[in-house]
Amino acid sequence: MKTVFLLILSNIFMTLAWYLHLKFKNKPLVAAIMMSWGLAFFEYIFQVPANRIGYSTFSVTQLKVLQECITLAVFTLLAWIIFKESPSWNLLISYLLIIGAVFFAFKG
Repeated sequence: MKTVFLLILSNIFMTLAWYLHLKFKNKPLVAAIMMSWGLAFFEYIFQVPANRIGYSTFSVTQLKVLQECITLAVFTLLAWIIFKESPSWNLLISYLLIIGAVFFAFKG
């Protein structure tokens, strides 16, 4: 559970680093890059320990599949909160397919 929690925190910072600057398009590009780098620093503070802890239980491939699933969930939530974008039915179905991929990645 610690790995999942750390990956969620990491992905919150990653998503903010990648997309939050779009809310401030009037700011110079250099400022957007610096803000994104600052947020990415915190992403790594959580991501590196998450993978080190998780690797004691999961394979590298399982960690990656888990991380991608968490990324989509965090992105969808933040896109809804920050950008007011509601997920459409086809995105929800694609997420269900990704959850299926996670199931098969972790199936013995």
